[in-house]
Amino acid sequence: MTRRSRRRPSREERGASGFLVVDKPAGWTSHDVVDAARGWLAARRIGHLGTLDPNATGVLPLAVRSATRLIEHIQDRGKAYAGRIRLGVETDTLDADGRELRRYEGPWPDEAAVRTALAGFVGDIEQIPPMYSAVKKGGVPLHKLAREGQEVERDAKRVRIDRLELRGYHPPDVELEVDCSAGTYVRVLAADLGARLGCGAHLAELRRTRSGPFTLALAATPEQLEAEALAGTIERRLIPALGVLGLPALRVDPDEIEKLMRGADIEALGPPQPPGTRMAAHDPRGEVVAIVELRPGRRIRPLRVLAFAGE
Repeated sequence: MTRRSRRRPSREERGASGFLVVDKPAGWTSHDVVDAARGWLAARRIGHLGTLDPNATGVLPLAVRSATRLIEHIQDRGKAYAGRIRLGVETDTLDADGRELRRYEGPWPDEAAVRTALAGFVGDIEQIPPMYSAVKKGGVPLHKLAREGQEVERDAKRVRIDRLELRGYHPPDVELEVDCSAGTYVRVLAADLGARLGCGAHLAELRRTRSGPFTLALAATPEQLEAEALAGTIERRLIPALGVLGLPALRVDPDEIEKLMRGADIEALGPPQPPGTRMAAHDPRGEVVAIVELRPGRRIRPLRVLAFAGE
């Protein structure tokens, strides 16, 4: 199928809000997926929860309609990947798309050396963002500077590797699984592994298997979603926000919803909670209407107000 097989809507149509999990194919950018989803759902307000490189595949969650206002509350959760690292070749993009910079001619490290090197990355580590990335320097994306032949100094960032498991070693290929914090570059991990082993490396394949609460089991391919859009059943795929926010639920009545929508406080009822507790306020149908915070004096203040469902 083509990447934009359905016409993008010229205006927002009424419909449900929530999250749609796409199994992104290789060759599609994250923007391609968002653009296609606007056609599938006849919705303009769609955003993704974390970019995947064009040749990477797997879990790409999309926020639809009013759920776009919840992206900041979900996108910084942990990720999981399955990948293949090719030892012996360094590239300028740190992946298979890049221009070859150096090639290693010596013998391959043994499996014990690979396991030892991988173990050294588990925990809190620092990574220098690659030049071919969306990180900005002086307001300009690094990938734009890279394509102009520039290389600039980048600040290291702290990330966390919670699990790094070797799934197979068939030199020169290292197959692994990674559980990591948001913002981790597996491409950088591949290059750093090659440097640590003394043979260079790049990321050959990458598949995201989890993004926060969203897993491959919840994902559908563009072909499936296109067919469901044509059949008028695609909105059944939307995952309600209440189940994925990871916040205590607070049911509010219509009068309280109206106050929250105006930015006004409401009175806290029910069991006492410590001030600063954040909750997902929802209507009687379970639709999240606001992210709220308990303040001193048993008052609840809206932090992020959503549009009504179907808006």
